[in-house]
Amino acid sequence: MLVTWRYRPRKSIIQSFDPRAWIIFFGCYLASTLLFWDLRYLSFFLLLALIVLFTSGIRWKEIRKAMLFIGGFILFFSFLTFLTGRGGMELYAEEHVLRELKASFHILGWQPSLLISAEKTMFSISMLARVFSIAVMTILIPYSLNPALYGVTFRGLGLPDKIAYAMDLTMRFIPTFGRDFTLTMDAQRARGYELEKISGGLAAQVRKLAPLVVPVTIHAIAGSEDIIDAMDLRAFGIGPRTWLIKLTYKPRDYFLIGFGILLLVISIAFSLWGWGKFWVPAGLLALAGA
Repeated sequence: MLVTWRYRPRKSIIQSFDPRAWIIFFGCYLASTLLFWDLRYLSFFLLLALIVLFTSGIRWKEIRKAMLFIGGFILFFSFLTFLTGRGGMELYAEEHVLRELKASFHILGWQPSLLISAEKTMFSISMLARVFSIAVMTILIPYSLNPALYGVTFRGLGLPDKIAYAMDLTMRFIPTFGRDFTLTMDAQRARGYELEKISGGLAAQVRKLAPLVVPVTIHAIAGSEDIIDAMDLRAFGIGPRTWLIKLTYKPRDYFLIGFGILLLVISIAFSLWGWGKFWVPAGLLALAGA
């Protein structure tokens, strides 16, 4: 049986809108955010994402694990970018050095050093704000969109029935797979399987994980076969389908769609005019003696 994310009805801004309107707005927000590298512009998108998050009605304990994982992932790669400067070379031609740190030891004649520049610092901060804004808006969707409306929402956006239903199944696959993995792990532990004591090389560890991987994989394949049989019995794909639930736009939905389109148009215009490109504060350049 397919399961869903931990959705529950809430009195929030997100759930007051038609899910189609929210998906359209999210698409406009995503495209608009990707057009900027200026931290001043990205701060607006970050603020907008935080407002939506704090008014979503989703409690911290519901998204704690997901937010900690995504936050740690973003911080790690932002710090890695700060150390290497990779990814920002196409945005700036020269660097203004703030400080150069050198290790007190040598490795095969090479002395490790870290060059801290104004450009590296601002690029890392800008990337952090950019990715975090997108991540916050994205993670809210599965927790605020009614799973019963997945298929009809994507169908209402103009996608064919097959693609709409495929999106529905995809949104439900990840939590279903996680549930199956948890149940299998608990069952194997009840039989004496000790996951914490797995040791050895990479090949040995993969081999010892077989009692978890094999049952979960087989169950996923068997479950997909059941879904395929059920769809064939209902003649899915023979002709246009009807949907049990009908979505209707309300005035506030048109307002949200209009706001998203306006945001995208303004962002494109700013980008064409050369606004919102990579920016380094004058004060930071002054520290570098520029």
